[in-house]
Amino acid sequence: MILLRRLAVALAVPVALILVWIVVASVAPNSFWPSPITIALVFPETWFHDRMLGDVVPTLLRLSIGYLAALGIGIPLSIAIGLSRRLNLLLEPVRDLLRAVPPTTLVPIMIIFAGIGDLMKVIVIFWGCFWAVLLNGIEGVRGVDEVQRDTARTYRVSRWRVTGRVILPAATPKIVAGARQALSIGIIMSVISEMFAASNGIGFNIIQFQNTFAIPEMWTGMLILGVMGIVLNLIFRIVERHMVLPWFYGMQETER
Repeated sequence: MILLRRLAVALAVPVALILVWIVVASVAPNSFWPSPITIALVFPETWFHDRMLGDVVPTLLRLSIGYLAALGIGIPLSIAIGLSRRLNLLLEPVRDLLRAVPPTTLVPIMIIFAGIGDLMKVIVIFWGCFWAVLLNGIEGVRGVDEVQRDTARTYRVSRWRVTGRVILPAATPKIVAGARQALSIGIIMSVISEMFAASNGIGFNIIQFQNTFAIPEMWTGMLILGVMGIVLNLIFRIVERHMVLPWFYGMQETER
């Protein structure tokens, strides 16, 4: 019963918006603003054939590589910078300069140096995801309560054990928050990178539909991006809750 109530609450606003959209599209028809019913009818024939393997899968593959590379490099580097004040002071000017560069501006530059293949797209995705992971990780490590650190030092716990038993568990929620933020950024960057000099991908198809005035098909491209984002976020939340931070959510439920 509780699950059904939560599901009803979660679907209330989307269903209401879709109903309003249907009414507006029927009262004031516009070729650039098709009805959700039209989009739903066009969706299967647009994506459930060759484009699923030829465009959706490559987008997911490039996103996975860029995102995992950002996690693999960003998390250890953020921990190292967060633990070392000297390293933080040394890298802070360069970090502040580079993070101010919008990832989208890298696309023309990466086309010059990496070509128009998958490497360019993976680099752009990596760059967008990397900063969310790095900055949240640094903030998480440096935000650990000093009382916890001092208590561990009082008991003469080694620095490595303090890092592994005190600092990392306390910083993990912030690191995970950065990883979730990076996932959303990665989806955006994967689509943007495919809109420039690409031959496949969801972003490439959206631009092609726009150029050929296939408006309902263009909307299906945005719909599949939304579905992909929801599914990936759901998978992330399951992994976060049951594999990475079960103790954190258990503690929150206990406090309630």
